[in-house]
Order: sequence, then structure tokens, then C-alpha cells
Amino acid sequence: MQRRQFLATAAATALVGCQDASRTLEGCFAGADMARGHAVRDLLRGGALPGPAVVRRVRVVVAGGGIAGLAAARALRLAGVEDFALLELEDEAGGNSRAGSVLGRACPRGAHYLPVPGDGAPEVQDLLEELGLRQRVAGRWRYDEFTLCHSPQERLHWQGRWHYGLLPVEGVAPGTLAQYRRFAERVQAFTRSGAFAMPTFANFGSDEALAPALLALDAMTFAGWLAREGLDDAHLRWYLDYCCRDDYGAGSGVVSSWAGIHYFASRHGFAVPDEGEREGEADEGVLTWPEGNGFLARRLAAPLAAAGQLFTGHSVLRIAEERHGVQVDALDHASGQVVRWQAERCVVALPLPLALAVVQQPPPFLRAATLGHAAAPWVVTNLAIAAPLADAPGAAPAWDNVVYDDPTPGGLGYVDAGHQRLDARAALAAPTVLSYYQALGDMPGARAQLAQRPWQHWAQAAIGALAQPHPDLARRIERVEVTRYGHAMAVPRPGRLETLSRIGIQRPTINTSLLLNGERPRALPTPATARLAFAHADWSGYSVFEEAFTRGHGAGLQAAI
Repeated sequence: MQRRQFLATAAATALVGCQDASRTLEGCFAGADMARGHAVRDLLRGGALPGPAVVRRVRVVVAGGGIAGLAAARALRLAGVEDFALLELEDEAGGNSRAGSVLGRACPRGAHYLPVPGDGAPEVQDLLEELGLRQRVAGRWRYDEFTLCHSPQERLHWQGRWHYGLLPVEGVAPGTLAQYRRFAERVQAFTRSGAFAMPTFANFGSDEALAPALLALDAMTFAGWLAREGLDDAHLRWYLDYCCRDDYGAGSGVVSSWAGIHYFASRHGFAVPDEGEREGEADEGVLTWPEGNGFLARRLAAPLAAAGQLFTGHSVLRIAEERHGVQVDALDHASGQVVRWQAERCVVALPLPLALAVVQQPPPFLRAATLGHAAAPWVVTNLAIAAPLADAPGAAPAWDNVVYDDPTPGGLGYVDAGHQRLDARAALAAPTVLSYYQALGDMPGARAQLAQRPWQHWAQAAIGALAQPHPDLARRIERVEVTRYGHAMAVPRPGRLETLSRIGIQRPTINTSLLLNGERPRALPTPATARLAFAHADWSGYSVFEEAFTRGHGAGLQAAI
């Protein structure tokens, strides 16, 4: 932490303490069980693993219950395979999309939105249609209006006021606006090239002539590319740095320029709002729920739990591919026993480092993909408040609220879990939960701090950051719950795309023998061996819902053959 940041955080924290020194902050760590994960890590490093106490047989094992694993399980069910088991370390499936509640109020503990998926992600479109969130009306696709983020969507606290949108516009110099327009033109050109898609593999490699240009972008940091382009405006750089932390967990000086451009060119572009604009709405549609993407994760997990196919509290210790099947050993934390699952195939929906640790005789492409892999730590601090907060002047309360130059390391602002309530006036007065996010992918020693610092440290960091626009926040808090992710998301550092491209991960293969419900076979972005299919957002180089779900879906279909 820089000295300026430290002093600002300390001053804000002191202010919070002065507001009501007699109150004791109630709270705890919640969500991901870091101690359980570390116990498994130590067990794997110890060498000799305990033998199985129980042996079970199924047709397919899905190792990992994040979005990729849940998507693989759904694909198995769609293909008519019911004899499978999904094994998940935590007590609830969902990975980075898990949700929770504080004092009975639903809130996200991780990812909190899903952009309306484009045609490059038909599997995600199909899921939303299955859940009744997408339907065709009068020949056009329409998304559930209660799920689309309500207006206003986002605002920025800057120069003592709230401003609509997250890009500083009002009162900035003409040179700043000129750089906004120049960056928008560059993004538009990249978008027209067709080389950027969501998911990443949807168009990658479709035009071989583009590959050298993409790899050149992948070879430098985003900050380096911006400097080369003469895009040095402080406001623009602040916003682009925020965007990189939001999707990749680290700033523009860490992620590749391919990743920085991909954030915009693969989805909604980069629009320069009119200086007099007051609506402040983002151009793209965003789907969100009070519990964030936990809404989707829980609906994916519900049929598995009902059918007895979901086994939470099970840590995968060993995956061995044999001549006639696969053996998967998992520690059942409730009983303390190791259960051996014997199956025909296994979907390995685990983060790359864990997959490499548990797969016996790992294939060369797994070793190659793991080299250079990095993951960002994250913190999500949920603050339950009972009454409306004092607010800075300017834009009205929004779903996503960001503080310009947040003094807290990696601070990304907060989302309001009550924003989607139907009665907007009642929503402003009703109890709610504010979810404050910190991305710590480029903070030295962040993982050690996650393990060592008490929950109060993270709570005070969030309160100190939000004391700028909400000076009475400390008095309004009823309870705080902090969720830590030591390895939350892949960080696409320079060279990552080149690595995955070289080993063929970004280029999907066509399995012409695969037919599902009479449909034409789709490209399957699934690295696989004879009996193992690998699926996780890590294989895309960074972690968003569309990547994890599409890869998991493809792996599930592979395992169903």
C-alpha cells in the first residue's frame, strides 16, 4: 500500500471510530471455508493419501461444483445421463457465484451480475430461456424486466458529488474527452475485426491473419499499450484500471493489452457519454438479482440436490485415469472418511493448479496450461444496514456505486442488494445489504493478509472507503460478513493467450459423433483425454460466467458420449 493510501485509509477509519465509539461491530467471516481448503492443500503436499473407506460406482464423476461443474452436470442430464455425482469442496455449490444472506437479507458473496449474452454464447442463452428469463415475443427475444438491472444502474462519487455512470465526464478538460473518443475509435476497430468474442473461443482463430496481431497485443501489458497509443489521460486511465480489476482482479499494469481490449470489444464497446447526459445508463443490458449470480448457481444445483447427485463438503484428492475407467478419491469432511468413486469418465471442473495436483500422470497440455497461471485474491464485505444512509449530493442511489480514487487497496465500490425491489421508494427506506468488493491481484502479500487479518480489518477498510459518500455508515451497520477468496479468478497476464493458443486450448475441436436431441454438433472447447474432460474458466485465461458455463457444458457433453 502506498503511503498516501495508508494515511487516507487510517484517517477514514479513525473518523468511523469517532462517530460511535461505544458500538461493537457485529460480524464474522462467511462463505468460502479457507481452513478447509488449506487442510486439503496440506494433505496433498504430505504425499501419502489415506486409503478409501467406502467405494461407490457411477457412470460419470464431476469434480468441482463451480459454474463449470454445474454446467457439466446440466449437460449430462440433457444428454440423458442421470447416473453421475458432482463433488464440491464447500457446503454450497456455485464457486465464485455463491450467495448468502445477512440478517435474512439475500446478498451476493461473489459475482453479482451477468451481461445479456450475445449469440456467441448460445448455451447461456438456452439456460436463461429454460429458467424463464428469456422468451421470444412477437419474433424478438425479450429478457425478464424484473431481472434486468433497474435504473439508475451505476454512479461515480467524484469531487464530492455523485455522477451518473462510471466515466468522469462533467467538467473534464477537452483533452480528456478527446482521449475518450480516441480510445472509443480504437475499440470500435477491434470490435469490427471480429477477433474478440464472448466466450473467448467463439471467434478465436476464425481468421488466421489476425492471430499475429492478437498475440502482439497479448505480449504487452494494457498500460504499456495505452502508453504506446498516447492514451495517458488520468481520468481515462483510472477508469480502464477499474475495469481491469473488475473483470480480471488486477490493474492495467498487470493484465495484457489483449485482455484490456477484450473487456470492451467482446461485449458492449466503449461509448463516450454526452457531457450533458444525466441518465448515466450503460449501453449493455445487465441481469442481476439481490443474491447476484447465486440466483443462477442455486437453480443449477437444485435439481442435482433433489436427485441425490450433489455431494457438498467433499474435497477431491486424487483422480486416476485407468484402462477401463476412472478412480476419484474424495475426502468427506462430515465423516472424515475418504470415498472412492469408480466411473467411466470424469469431468475435471477444478482450477488449474488443483487439477494438476490431483490428476495422476497429468496430460502435457494440463502441465503447459498451468505454467504461468496466476489467480487474484478477492474480498467481498457485506454490510447490513437498517435505514437509509446520508448521501452525497448529485445522482440518485444506484445499483453499482463506485468511489473515484478509493483509498482502500483494490476497492471497486459496492452494489445494493435492495436495488431490484419493485417499489423504488420503499426500496430506499427498507433494510438492505451493501456488498463492497476488493480485487487484490496486484497487492503484494494479499493472500497472506487474507489468512492472517481478522474480519474486522476488512470491515473497517470497507467502512473507511464508503465514509466519503456516506459519513453515517458506521452508525447504520447492523452486521458485517466478510467472504475471502484466496484464488478467486485467473489473471490474464501477458503471454497467457499465446500459451493457451499454442497448446490448442483456445481452438475448439469438433466431435462429429456427438448428437444431442438431433441438433447439429457444436464446437466443443474442451481439452480432454480418453476418459477425462477438463472444464473451468481458467482454460479461457480469465473468469466470467459465460466462459465457465460454456466450457462446462462442452465437457459434460464429452463425458456423456
